[in-house]
Amino acid sequence: MAIGPPQHLHSLIRSITSILQTLTPQNPNFSPLNQFSHALTPNLVIQVIKSHPDPHQSLLFFNWASNPNPNPRNYSHTPNCHSTMLDLLISHKMLSTAANFLESTNNLRDFMISRLIRAHGEMGQIRVAIQWLDQAKRIELGRCLCCYNAVLEVLVRGFRVRLARVLFDQIVEEGLVKPDVLTYTLMIKGLCKVGLVDDAMKVFDEMTCRPSLVTYNVVVDGLCKKGLMESAREVLGKMVEEEGGDCLPDTVTFTTLIDGYCKRGELEEARKCMGEMVKRNCEPNVVTYNALINGFCLVGRIDEAKRTMEKMRLSGLRENVATHRSLLQGMCIVGKPDDAAKHLKVMMSVGIKPDVKAYGVVFNGYCKIRRPDRAMEILDEMRVRDIVPSVSSLNALITLLCDLRELDKAIVILKETPWGCSPNFLSYNTVICSLCRVGGRMRDVEELVLGLIRSGYVLDTTIYSLMVEGYSKDGDVEMAMGVLRTMIGKRFIIQLQSFSVFVKELCSKGRASEVNEAFEEMCRSCGHVTNLEFYKGIIDEHLKNETPVVGNQIG
Repeated sequence: MAIGPPQHLHSLIRSITSILQTLTPQNPNFSPLNQFSHALTPNLVIQVIKSHPDPHQSLLFFNWASNPNPNPRNYSHTPNCHSTMLDLLISHKMLSTAANFLESTNNLRDFMISRLIRAHGEMGQIRVAIQWLDQAKRIELGRCLCCYNAVLEVLVRGFRVRLARVLFDQIVEEGLVKPDVLTYTLMIKGLCKVGLVDDAMKVFDEMTCRPSLVTYNVVVDGLCKKGLMESAREVLGKMVEEEGGDCLPDTVTFTTLIDGYCKRGELEEARKCMGEMVKRNCEPNVVTYNALINGFCLVGRIDEAKRTMEKMRLSGLRENVATHRSLLQGMCIVGKPDDAAKHLKVMMSVGIKPDVKAYGVVFNGYCKIRRPDRAMEILDEMRVRDIVPSVSSLNALITLLCDLRELDKAIVILKETPWGCSPNFLSYNTVICSLCRVGGRMRDVEELVLGLIRSGYVLDTTIYSLMVEGYSKDGDVEMAMGVLRTMIGKRFIIQLQSFSVFVKELCSKGRASEVNEAFEEMCRSCGHVTNLEFYKGIIDEHLKNETPVVGNQIG
């Protein structure tokens, strides 16, 4: 059976797929597939594997095609066939099956194992990835650069840069394989990622192969993130001067520099950089323009930011939500959140829907100028558009309401969650602590504490301390003493300010003797008490007109 035009190939794939769907992995009957033996080619096998949704059945087909009966064309799988099958198994996270596949097909080689290493890395299984490297080293007698690079990539992505450096140094010192441009680039990227730019530059300077454009861009990015713009410029110069012109600066290079200058407020340098970019026939893209627009907005030059956006449009590029977020940010920076709120409507008029971050910028702008009413209007608008605010926005509003002593509104937000965002520990903590401090609101505190516990949170030292303080201010020393004893049972040490309020209230009630008892119990249960002398000083201060403190009672 010969394969003709593409439509015949598609028909053939459909026929094979239809038969595969009838096979069971436990007891497959391959005989219906034998009619396709004459048509077997690497391309057909690859297309069947790619088009079939079930990796188990694709593997059955691969195994049948490995030894078809009959086999008039002496078909055998090519490396691409093996790679395609491996990729399918990995894409379905069938890593044990993928490992067995490599072993059964005698494909436990450097390149193939490296793909398995990356797959384990993507699943966060760093230890397994390293185990596969060890196995590759045994199989390939240490000559497994692909696997070394794969593990380096996994470690760098997982911020395990110190371990990556150990592996990199091992590669260099053993000398069994020569690091290639990817090895160096990964190590440089990792070091830059954790801010070790000097170390990254040392690796860059010691490269035994020519850097690639990606290598240069990684170096430029690392320098710019550290604010080392002169050094980044020098690297750009090397790129331009390098023989062969293989690594001329591209859009990524210039955009990184422009962004670096903008974040340092060096907007004229950023403009010059864009001018140089255009002279070198390197077209700015949306990210480039966004970097410049953001730079203008960060220093409040909104009009120039808008002109830059118009220039971007004239060049044939369309702005995106990030462009407008920068404008919103700029308006809020100069104290004009009302303008930012109007700009949200401008965004919608040009077909760009504000996202949660865009609304968040305007919301935070109102919080900054202490306008909770307008901030809540933004949240109401978000609710209409089915956008749920972040919990950090909710907490910013709660904090503002508490600062303004609008505690009843804060309580309603915690209880009713009107904008679909569930409060977290910080949300409750802010309101509870504020209620404790104002006095007279301990019944509300009790209710919120129950809500906090029902939500799965555990009270900390701060909440317990302020509850003692709150009850003491309200004159309810029995409840204050009860909370303090609970704290002591949990080995929590009451905060100094709260302890002072508690002691003062006990003394005013003529219960000075209980102060010593509570303090001694705290010292016994909690062991080492930091700032012990301060606690003693508080007791002495409040008891000086009461019964004298016996020296060995508080020792």
